[in-house]
Amino acid sequence: MNNKRIKQIALLLSALLIFNSCKIPKIVQRTENKITPNSYNSSNNIDTVNTADISWRTFFTDSNLVRLIDTALVNNQELMITLQEIEISKNEIRSKKGALLPFVTGNLGIGGEKVGRYTSKGASDAAHDIAPDKEIPEFLPDFKLGLAMDWEIDIWKKLRNAKKAAVKRYLASVEGKNFVLSNLIAEIAKSYYELVALDNQLEAVRQNIQIQTKALDVVKILKDAARANELGVQKFEAEVYGTKSKEYEILQEIKATENRINRLLGRFPQPIVRNSENFTKMLPPIVHTGIPAQLLANRPDIKQAELELDASKLDVKVAKAEFYPALKITAEIGIDAFRPSFWVKMPESIFSSLAGSFLAPLFNRNAIMAEYLNANAKQKQAVFNYEKCIINGYYDVSTQIYNIDNLDKNYKLKSQQINVLDSAVTTANDLLQSSRADYFEVLMTQRDVLESKLELIETKKAQLNAVIEIYRSLGGGWK
Repeated sequence: MNNKRIKQIALLLSALLIFNSCKIPKIVQRTENKITPNSYNSSNNIDTVNTADISWRTFFTDSNLVRLIDTALVNNQELMITLQEIEISKNEIRSKKGALLPFVTGNLGIGGEKVGRYTSKGASDAAHDIAPDKEIPEFLPDFKLGLAMDWEIDIWKKLRNAKKAAVKRYLASVEGKNFVLSNLIAEIAKSYYELVALDNQLEAVRQNIQIQTKALDVVKILKDAARANELGVQKFEAEVYGTKSKEYEILQEIKATENRINRLLGRFPQPIVRNSENFTKMLPPIVHTGIPAQLLANRPDIKQAELELDASKLDVKVAKAEFYPALKITAEIGIDAFRPSFWVKMPESIFSSLAGSFLAPLFNRNAIMAEYLNANAKQKQAVFNYEKCIINGYYDVSTQIYNIDNLDKNYKLKSQQINVLDSAVTTANDLLQSSRADYFEVLMTQRDVLESKLELIETKKAQLNAVIEIYRSLGGGWK
């Protein structure tokens, strides 16, 4: 084949490579929307102070709660699993970084061959001596020692973009850990205050049992004095039994809550140390919400979604580069002889090779096409997920703002209601003893005051939970 023919074939192959590389399907990528409202309500007052910047150790002032959280940070299994995800992502960076460097292998090979005498190679071996007056053996051993290199030159930044995508996913896994941490701390805090609230409800029920028992004794005395009947006694007894059954319901809820906290702390059941005094007089911390745009920098789930989006954009570039020719260089060097003792005879025993090649898919590119289109679809998914996280974060905060305000008003009204009902219980008992009120009025008043006290405790718990939730929603709890 003459040089002209070789040049024509090379030119044709080059044209095919260029044409094949240019024939890439056009896609439309979606750009994320980062615009947020100026505030969480219709107020024009914009305060950039943000409670999310406060450390959780400063935000939570109960020392018992802080100790519980510290224990969870060491033992919680979900958090430990997430930390291993970070290690996996870190190792992925090492893998992608290694792909940029030449891949060098050592080779120690031992073999042998016997070729047919009536072949071109066999006839050639028979006609030549391997050394003066020494024929080439019919069975020729082969002892080989050398190094081989395989290196893809990253001319289209495919490997570098893959490494950058791995870095983005590593950073996303760190934010994922922060998100798990924020949720874990919020869950422990809410469970802790639920446990304290149950303690107060149990105390309220037991106090009510004492009041009802005294009222029952009064009704029995009135019955003996013929100023009440057996129906009144039975009604009061039934009410006492009903309240006592509620006591055991609360005890079960306390045990379930203690178990939930111990599970979050990654340990087997043990008592939860807490301070349940003056629960209804606790004042929730004051929360500053800042502006919605701060969610993008504070909330770990939004930052994680943003980093995943950045990685998906790089994935599209990596998939696109698969359509282009890949420049690969291979090289090999070492020593090779049919007897190891001949290795020292140089340069006769030295072998080497060097080759460079352009590789590009020409036909049946469906697999590459599918990966490219999938990468683009995943990039769009990442955009939607990022926008969803921003919207969810905004509504999480907005809902809790109104919730805190309404719970504050609700708590004040409940407190006033209990003050009135406490006076009503005293009045009803006095009227019962003077036969100026019947047992039904006393029963209903005692029942109302118990229900109101339980509701007041629930409202206080809801207030504390709302503050914890808005702290988490703003992006606090992981610092």
